[in-house]
Amino acid sequence: MSSVAFELPAQAENETGPYALAGKARAKAGKADELEATLIALVGPTREEEGALQYHVHRDRADRELFVFYEVWASVGHLEAHLAKPYIQAFLKNRHELLAGEMEISWLQMASIYPA
Repeated sequence: MSSVAFELPAQAENETGPYALAGKARAKAGKADELEATLIALVGPTREEEGALQYHVHRDRADRELFVFYEVWASVGHLEAHLAKPYIQAFLKNRHELLAGEMEISWLQMASIYPA
């Protein structure tokens, strides 16, 4: 994720569940509380978006500079629309002010049955 835009893996043809991802972000030294506030500020508007099924931000209990986020979207298209939102684009553009390196993203395919 070196640029503001990035490619999302396509959903598999036989995929019936939602589109999900999990990620890790490490704050620069002395920036963890500011990063937490910035990430938490994204939660409310994101949860209001069409297709947002789950959107959570966690802070590691032992390593207070490490944040883990989990997102579940109705489809890859909904996530693409989310990533185009001005508040997300602003975060992605300015993330290096708060992050020690890049975010690590795992693109997830649901293995269990998703309840309708």
